[in-house]
Amino acid sequence: MSTPLYVPLDDRGIVSVDGPEAGPFLQGLISNDIEHVTEARSIYAALLTPQGKFLHDFFVLRQEDGYLLDCEGPRVGDLGGRLVAYRLRADVALADATEDFRVVALFGGEGADGAFDLPPGEGGAARYEGGTLMRDPRSTALGLRAVLPRGADLSFLEQAGFTRGHAANYERHRIAHGAPDGSRDMEVGRATLMECGFEALNGVDFEKGCYVGQELTARTKHRGLVRRRLAPVALEGPLPPAGTPIMAGEREVGEIRSGLDDAALAVLRPERIAAAAEAGEPLTAGEARVIPPDLP
Repeated sequence: MSTPLYVPLDDRGIVSVDGPEAGPFLQGLISNDIEHVTEARSIYAALLTPQGKFLHDFFVLRQEDGYLLDCEGPRVGDLGGRLVAYRLRADVALADATEDFRVVALFGGEGADGAFDLPPGEGGAARYEGGTLMRDPRSTALGLRAVLPRGADLSFLEQAGFTRGHAANYERHRIAHGAPDGSRDMEVGRATLMECGFEALNGVDFEKGCYVGQELTARTKHRGLVRRRLAPVALEGPLPPAGTPIMAGEREVGEIRSGLDDAALAVLRPERIAAAAEAGEPLTAGEARVIPPDLP
């Protein structure tokens, strides 16, 4: 039985969204339902272009009278700038709170799920050490996630049975479960939520009211027009750089995204993959052979 690990995710950033109109402000922008966010539940969501293409993904959690967005650290400024552009006259305060908080992933072993008293189900959250500890809103298989004050003592995690791991441990874990890492895996201004698996990752609510980019997302869902899918692949051979095309003979059938060792996430074209399998053509990317999953 493997030991549960905790890994500080130093590449994450935090945007705070406060003010009397913070909830309605976010509700009109993000792909998930802000009304589900309480001290007992967090969500995963995205910000899209008006045309429905991916811009940012983030976790949304309650913090006092406002919200925190756990997002890509190198792109905090871009996310903040886009939110400011939509603020207009809304009574909302936006700030980069990255220096105030840190993000920690907890996963692995059979004891990780029950180590803390958290509400059941994806996103179940509770206050710990002045911050928030939650079940990963994308999937309980991904473990737990914490957003804690920067100076918080992490020894309580070790007291709960977790051992400090390395960034590579978390990288392998998320790739194995098909969880994208923001713009490393989802092409900004081009990717759609449905091709990135947002429905399976609980990142989009099809029952909420209008939000930016909703039309394409809903149309793609109801018409089933998903021609590309982000999925984990196995590799036999050296890891290809991100952006390397996946080939079946002379025909491109996908593209490598983030990866580590013998696994990667890739954007795949299911129809072309199926045709290659029927023809007995191996898939390659650079010098590696690519083993795709079974695609619907």
